[in-house]
Amino acid sequence: MRSEGRVTSTFYRSRGKRLLDLTLALPALAVAMPVIALVSLGVAAALGRPVIFAQERPGLGGRTFRFRKFRTMTSERDNTGNLKPDAERLTELGRVLRTSSLDELPQLWNVVRGEMSLVGPRPLLVEYLDRYSPRQARRHEVLPGITGWAQVNGRNALTWEQKFECDVWYVDNVSLAIDLRILLKTLTSVARRRGITPDDSASVPVFRGSEP
Repeated sequence: MRSEGRVTSTFYRSRGKRLLDLTLALPALAVAMPVIALVSLGVAAALGRPVIFAQERPGLGGRTFRFRKFRTMTSERDNTGNLKPDAERLTELGRVLRTSSLDELPQLWNVVRGEMSLVGPRPLLVEYLDRYSPRQARRHEVLPGITGWAQVNGRNALTWEQKFECDVWYVDNVSLAIDLRILLKTLTSVARRRGITPDDSASVPVFRGSEP
């Protein structure tokens, strides 16, 4: 592992990674269009419009971009006007989309646009930015990804601290070999439907910051 904060610039980091993204994401997006169309129809029938959940997320350098995925939950609210718990709003179709990772397909467009990479730390919520330690904040030194080192080493079954350690390890060790390894392991993880959420809950816990 390279020394923290002393990442060596390589051709792959500066240009090769983007070439890999376009080489894989453009054909994948074309091939996935029929599936995207079918999922869109299913979400529209089950949840109505919009079929895409879009939200500002921090990317490279902490700069925000419009993150996209298929909707998996309703917008039901309780008597006080607050959204009901995620577990009550997650639909059966949404559960299928999550366990199959089909809800992530719209992010291929984020990759084509250069806002995300196929491989990198997952883009989290904007409000987490001021909760990271300096070391954890290093996850923003690379583009966020559809999949990453944390996702193939436990995904949401990991604690926040474990995820961030995986993210920083990836930042320090980016290479073509590692990206290809992660992509192959992702296919295996998705096929086995491992680590979607901890203890089969509807969503992961909120990150409130690590203990000093």
